[in-house]
Parts: sequence; structure tokens; C-alpha cells
Amino acid sequence: MIDIPDELIATQYAYNGAAGRAFVAALPGLAGRFLEEWGLRRDGAAMYGMCALVLPVVREADGVPAALKLQLVDEETVGEPVALRAWGAAGAGAVGVLGHDPGTGALLLERLDEGRPLSGVAGGGGVPGGSRLVGEAADARRAVTVLGEVLARLAAVPAPAGLRTLGDAVERMLAAAPEAVGRLADEEERRLLADCAAAVREVAGEPGDRLLHWDLHYDNILAGRADAGRAGEWVALDPKPLAGDPGFELFPALDNLFDAGEVVWRFDALTEALGMERDRGRARAWTLGRVLQNAVWAVGDGERELAPDHAEIARRLLGVS
Repeated sequence: MIDIPDELIATQYAYNGAAGRAFVAALPGLAGRFLEEWGLRRDGAAMYGMCALVLPVVREADGVPAALKLQLVDEETVGEPVALRAWGAAGAGAVGVLGHDPGTGALLLERLDEGRPLSGVAGGGGVPGGSRLVGEAADARRAVTVLGEVLARLAAVPAPAGLRTLGDAVERMLAAAPEAVGRLADEEERRLLADCAAAVREVAGEPGDRLLHWDLHYDNILAGRADAGRAGEWVALDPKPLAGDPGFELFPALDNLFDAGEVVWRFDALTEALGMERDRGRARAWTLGRVLQNAVWAVGDGERELAPDHAEIARRLLGVS
């Protein structure tokens, strides 16, 4: 029997409506099907995020630990196996794909150490293969540095054909920007969002062609396992891939584990890791694009103010030369 976590049910119902309800109803059957078809046995408690149910498993044929991921396939997740395989072929530091069913989107993935996310480093959890850092601030900066190293490896890979593109996303967000600005209740926030849109317009003609993760925050990087030959490695997972400019990747690392006083330091560290330190204006514009994208979505859901952390990120980056 597969127990579906209440939080996953609530998220699917809230964000995906009828499709989410159908997905939740099908989950026990899907899990049973792939446990049998792929010769898997359960090996721990179910895990979940906003979009997926993940079952720790062992492949019975060879005893290899793995993770069975079941999720509702949409425009953000449909390219996940394509991206993971492209990164795998390049040795770029993403989780390995052991199996994929195109009809349902089910994925059998390399097992990582779910108890050691990079967010644990930011909270003083130490670094695989290294010594524990001293002080929470030092730990948080070490986590940013590690994320930058992972991001640089991922963004070095050209995007395979057929993925969604930043160019298409930019076209939509800029078309929606005037209405989003007008619906904000606060005049200062209206000016702020208009400045974000203006910055994006300056770079919109060169959306880029790198393979982007889009959601690379500190809980989407886990420590590798020694039994998979990954001891001492940090490994990315759960991409929502698209083709675009690496500058569009920085926002999650600024917003996740938010610290207003560290926004500019993190931005500088990440642009350096990506080799964009001499093109900070472009990196800043694309990061402001993420603020704009989130605001367009929020206004579409009826919000009339910017998320406070997002607004603060925009204010601080607009002051960066």
C-alpha cells in the first residue's frame, strides 16, 4: 500500500485542479506498476515535494539503491529526463537516470543521500569530504559557493533541441508586465517592477542557449553516495529545464534561505562562478527577470503586492553597477 502524503494531495488539488486530483488518484496504481515492471522493492519511507512522490527503492536484480519518482508531467517537467541525460553524458553533476517511462513520466533515478541537502551546510551541517565550517555566516557562504560550482557545470552544457526556451518565457512576461505593474497597490512597487521589465527588455534579444535547471536552490542539491561512486560530490536534482542564459539561474540561490544583507555578495559569488563577473549587467537583468516572472504569476492569482523578499532582491540589484 502507498500512502499519499496529505501535503502533496493539497498541493496537487490547489495548483492542478482536476488534473491534480486524477494524478493523486492514480498514484498508488502507478507506484505498484513500476515497482513490479522495473523489479523494485521499497527501501524506506516515501518522500515528496510540491510536484512529485519519491519512493526509495532497491533494484532487485543487482541490489542497486535507486529512487522512483512519480510526478504530473507538465511544461516544466516534461524535459527533465532529456536534461538529466544531457548533463549525465557531459559529466556535469546531475542525478543519473536509470529508467524512464515516457507515457507516465515515471523516472527511476540514482539514489542520493536525502539526509544531506546543501541547505544543511548553510545551517552548519558541514561539507562532504571536508571539515566543518565555523559560524553560520561562513556556512551559508560555503553553501552559496558550492551551489555556484554546481551551477557552472550544469550551465556549461548546451541545451538539447526541443526544450522550452527562455525566449518564449520572456515574450510572455513582457507582454503581461504592464498589466502586472498596474495592478500593484503600492506606487514604489509599481516603479520597482517597471524597472525590472525595463532591464529585461534590454537583454530580451539574446535569451541564450545553455541548458538551465531553473530551480537550483539549496534543497535541490544533495550529497552523493559512496556506493554510487559519488562520495564527496554535490549532485543536482529536480530540474525544470529550459534553454537560456545562465543569468536566469541566479534568483533561487538569492531567494532561498533569504538574507537581505547577503544578496549582493551571493550575486557576486554566483556571477564569478559562471564567468559573468565582467557582464554583471546582463546577469542582473536576467535575475530581475525572475522577479518579474514571479510577479506576473502572483498578480494573475490575485495578489496586489510583491513578495517582500523578491522586492528586496530587486532593490538591491538595481543598485549594482
